[in-house]
Formats: sequence, structure tokens, C-alpha cells
Amino acid sequence: MMDDLTKRAAKDLADARYVTALTGAGISVESGIPPFRGKGGVWEKIDPSYADIDRFMRDPADVWRVLIKEMKEVVDRARPNDAHTGLAKLEEMEILKSVITQNVDGLHQMAGNTDVIEFHGTFAWQRCLACDKKVGTGEIDISEIPPRCDCGGIYRPDVIFFGEMIPPDALIRSKQIASECDVMLVMGTSAVVHPAATMPVIAKQSGAKVIEINLERTPLTDNISDYLIMGKGGEVMNRILAEWA
Repeated sequence: MMDDLTKRAAKDLADARYVTALTGAGISVESGIPPFRGKGGVWEKIDPSYADIDRFMRDPADVWRVLIKEMKEVVDRARPNDAHTGLAKLEEMEILKSVITQNVDGLHQMAGNTDVIEFHGTFAWQRCLACDKKVGTGEIDISEIPPRCDCGGIYRPDVIFFGEMIPPDALIRSKQIASECDVMLVMGTSAVVHPAATMPVIAKQSGAKVIEINLERTPLTDNISDYLIMGKGGEVMNRILAEWA
């Protein structure tokens, strides 16, 4: 059964005119990055209020010590896994056009994808609150907390904190891509966080096939996805790519 679905996915991808992918925390778990929600998630050990923009603006040093410093260490260590490199390979093969991601780790870009829409921003970059200068998170010196720019301004991760809006251009482009693609790969997302969870719905309503790759069933499985390939993202991507070997 699994082999049949893998072959079906390879054929659907090869026949497609415009493929996009929607990815969630599940694919980055394989790179050692914990999800924020769910079992083993960040919010099990850190109060989610530390991700609120008002709390950060009131006491950036406290938020840096409790949340951002730990996230920086995780992101600094993380490297793309086979799910990321598989999607990059699909782009290299001119099959995949774009990636819409809920992840904030920058691993899609590190793997080689060039058109990545980051719904929630990225921890891979820091931005100065004073002059807006951006610096790679790996280059930030945290011997002083909070770290500061040469201008004296405080650095903040270039993510969307609770209380901040998803960038309108990211939402507009994602909706456009979802409505134009004819195949959407949905990988490693629980499909419960909006507006990302609406993208497969838009794709389906526009006539696209929705291929779900996940460890477990989601709200999409019975109503939106054409089929579900259960398994780790990296392992499934390797099996799909092997169909073209």
C-alpha cells in the first residue's frame, strides 16, 4: 500500500504544472528542533507569554534569557534533514516552485530552496529595533543579554511574536500560490494553526491535488487530502525521489 502511494505521489509530482509545499514543525523535528506545541514542545517547559511582543518590549533581557537564547542555540546547531534536502531537490528538478512554511528555522533556505514564504518569520535572522539592520543569528554575540547592534539598539529575532500580524505580503502570496498550484505537498503540519491550515483548503477548492505526508492523521486527511502517506518526511521524500532514480 505504501509503495503504491509513493509511486502515485511521484507520478502526480512529475505530471504537475505547478507544485508547492506547505511545511510545519514535524519536518524540523528530524533536525533536532522541538515543536512549539504538543508533546515535547517548547511550551511544555517555557511559559508561552515569553513569546508575546508586549512582554519582549517591556523586558527584552528577560525574554532573551528565557526563550530566545535557547532558541538561538537550537537553530545554530540545526542542519537540514532529508525532508528539506528532498524539497530542494524537487526545486532543482524544476518540479517544486515554492515552499510555504510555518517554521522559523531557516532550514529550507539552507537546504537550497529559493522561494520560501515564512508565515511566522525566522529565528535565523536578528533585526535591530533601532536601525532595522539584520544579522544572521549565528553571528550574534550573546555575552551581553540582550545583545545590541553597533548603533546601540537591541536585537530581536525576525519572527512574528504573539500580538504581531503575519506580514500581509506573505498571506497574499500564499493564497495566490495555493489557488494557482495543481499539486500541494503538505508535510509535517498538524493543520490546526491558521491561516496556514487554510492553504490546502484553498488549493483543493481551486482544483489541486493535496498530498499529505505526516506521521499521523490531521483535520485535512478525510476531507481535503487526496491521500496520506504516513511516515517521517525525510524517509517519504527519499522513497519518492528513488522513483526517479
